[in-house]
Amino acid sequence: MRGVSHAHTWYTSQTRAFADIKALGANTVRVVLSGGRWTANGPSDVANVIELCKQNRLICVLENHDTTGYGEQDGARTLDQAVDYWLSLREVLVGQEDYIVINIGNEPVGNNPVTPDWTTATSNAIQRLRDAGFDHLLMVDAPNWGQDWQFTMRDNARTVFAADPDRNTVFSVHMYGVFDTAAEITDYLARFRTAGLPLVIGEFGFDHSDGDPDEDTVMAEAQARGVGYIGWSWSGNGGGVEYLDMVANFDPSQLTGWGQRIFNGADGIRATAREATVYSGENPDTTAPTAPGAPTASDITATSATLTWSASTDTGGSGLAGYDVHRADGTLLGQTATASVTLTGLTPATRYEVYVRARDFAGNRSAPSPTATFTTAEGGMGACRVAYTVNAWNDGLVANIKITNTGDTAVNGWSLAFTLPAGQTITSGWGATYSPASGRVTATNVSYNAAIPAQGSIDIGFQATHTGDPAEPGAFTLNGFTCETA
Repeated sequence: MRGVSHAHTWYTSQTRAFADIKALGANTVRVVLSGGRWTANGPSDVANVIELCKQNRLICVLENHDTTGYGEQDGARTLDQAVDYWLSLREVLVGQEDYIVINIGNEPVGNNPVTPDWTTATSNAIQRLRDAGFDHLLMVDAPNWGQDWQFTMRDNARTVFAADPDRNTVFSVHMYGVFDTAAEITDYLARFRTAGLPLVIGEFGFDHSDGDPDEDTVMAEAQARGVGYIGWSWSGNGGGVEYLDMVANFDPSQLTGWGQRIFNGADGIRATAREATVYSGENPDTTAPTAPGAPTASDITATSATLTWSASTDTGGSGLAGYDVHRADGTLLGQTATASVTLTGLTPATRYEVYVRARDFAGNRSAPSPTATFTTAEGGMGACRVAYTVNAWNDGLVANIKITNTGDTAVNGWSLAFTLPAGQTITSGWGATYSPASGRVTATNVSYNAAIPAQGSIDIGFQATHTGDPAEPGAFTLNGFTCETA
């Protein structure tokens, strides 16, 4: 499995997400459902979800979120109640065994002990589903909010597996702050391999409130060991973990840093996913589409441009899925199903060198097109204000910069440009990455302050040397737009 979770139960209108997730290369989507802890997803809704997965050639992991944190979180439901929900959906689930996985209950126990314990409750849930005629692959989550730091699932997995008469259960561990070192990750995965038991990393992220998970090792070890992984999550996060959104506002053209990492980074989804053979057959399509023609740019503004190119052809049999538009450094700028795209959110007065790659439904990607270049127009006044204060001494200074978003919408990702007076050279900084150290400098956000809410502010700064002139920069631009100075 190479996929992501999608919070369908809270965003039932966001059905375009299935096509967008597929277009970014995933072969699996884990779909959040509720049997009543939140607004229930009934048979017709779930049937439509399954159809969307099949239309987009995705394996559908259906998970019941009602059990999250049972024993510790108010309103959480038992695994037995989760089985009741699956039984209520029997009519739309039975017969779909080739396309769906039933994740019986998300994070079904918190950190407190419960009765019956995880091993007994999970075994009973599996047996009830089998007795009711469910022959699907079943996925079972670990306790401890999925992270199994007490090793309950690890040490009792064989007992649970034996409770399944079909021997068709896969174990799911969630890797967040508990798994912040390579040693912890490799040890956990190795123990399941030694036991000969199937495992998937059913959730993970690049950061979390309980610590800093080592996502690079998670992805590298999963690839090296042939273990599936499913990242959390596509979009719509709240409650302080908005940073786990892979795309902003359910828009696949607005990949976040986390989205770029999991889809386009080392051992990421694009590089490692292969379409399930239930869609591509026993002899899957391994032929890449032809390269697109060189793009041409038109309708160029300060923040947008339209690109068109001659279409690719696909001869491998799975069909042409669409195109990805990249900057020369590999950064994804946009995606489209046709041979044209309008890029938005560009930086004013910036030169762009771009190329296009085609992809088919089996995940094959074409060679890059020839590159094209264009330069966006100058930007005007932006909805921003910069307050710059400096404390100087003989040959040094400390500058503090407050950036305020004076607009009505949040800024997601920013670069602040300014020119340092001659003789000033940055030696260290905080709150941003500064490049170059002198002259025309660009300060680019770091992971924790990429978003500036409407009417909100952030503070950054740097230390610098000077040769006698500690004067302030004359002007500042935020994402290419001139800011008011205070």
